[in-house]
Amino acid sequence: MEYKTTKTYLDTIPFETRGRAVALGYFDGVHEGHAELIRKMVKAAKQMGIRSTVQTFTGFTRKDKKCLTTIEEKLAILSDLGVDEMLVIRFDEDFRNTSAEDFYINILRNTLNSKVLFAGDDYRFGKDAAGDPSTLRQYASSDGIAVKIVPQITLEGYDRRISSTWMREALAEGDVGIISRMCGGRPFSYSGRVIEGKKLGRQLGFPTINLIVPSEKAVARRGVYVSRITIGSRVLFGVSNIGRRPTVDDDGEDILETYIFDFDEDVYGASVRVDLLSFLRPEEKFPSKEELVSAIEENKKQAKKYLSDSGIIV
Repeated sequence: MEYKTTKTYLDTIPFETRGRAVALGYFDGVHEGHAELIRKMVKAAKQMGIRSTVQTFTGFTRKDKKCLTTIEEKLAILSDLGVDEMLVIRFDEDFRNTSAEDFYINILRNTLNSKVLFAGDDYRFGKDAAGDPSTLRQYASSDGIAVKIVPQITLEGYDRRISSTWMREALAEGDVGIISRMCGGRPFSYSGRVIEGKKLGRQLGFPTINLIVPSEKAVARRGVYVSRITIGSRVLFGVSNIGRRPTVDDDGEDILETYIFDFDEDVYGASVRVDLLSFLRPEEKFPSKEELVSAIEENKKQAKKYLSDSGIIV
């Protein structure tokens, strides 16, 4: 796999005699805390004349079994941070039982030939998360490997560290604005190929493009958002509804349905990214399709005002 100029390896990576600077973590959501850690690692690698490497995971299961960024999204974002290469390890049952010491010896020392390791102050590794930053320092010191622990970052105006947990809480509230702030201005988004829907939006006078929310990805608060849509090189704006369309469908599957302003092209099968910019209202079941149309018209006006007031469009 390759993302831009960054080479990506699954489970193993070619040996590098000069060694590597390595950033360690799951990096779900790739927020500013993650980005700061990786920027420090990239800078150190350049100063030392060695490769900059991110070691992360796929298949890592959290309690809610949902991720903020799919593996494809995560790798693309990490690539933008200028790393040379990434080692993605499958977090399967065998790996889950790997002890902290074995992970250090087999992966960090022997496979990656690490010269300096970067991790957050909440980093955990090995079976049952037994390893922590002090454990990492202990193992690495005997091999002359430097360990740099990057402290937490707080969001300006808040007495709270930026974290994936906070991002999940904000997503459940529909507060995509604060998520964007935690990610250095990058909005929360969904990506995928446009599917052919039931054309219900077209029947209502609002043709839409539809994306299925990936089963592994966290669902934002169901409702209507101001959105920015990227199709190829084109950047467009509109209104998106994430949810189950209770007025017209309610089939139990979460769909991201987007009405793009002044756009009525057939883009079925196209690769699209939809950025959620601002929450407008929760999902609602209207008594009639006429009242739904009226609500969409109002949301359209609200979205254009938000985009204008924000200076995003003139």
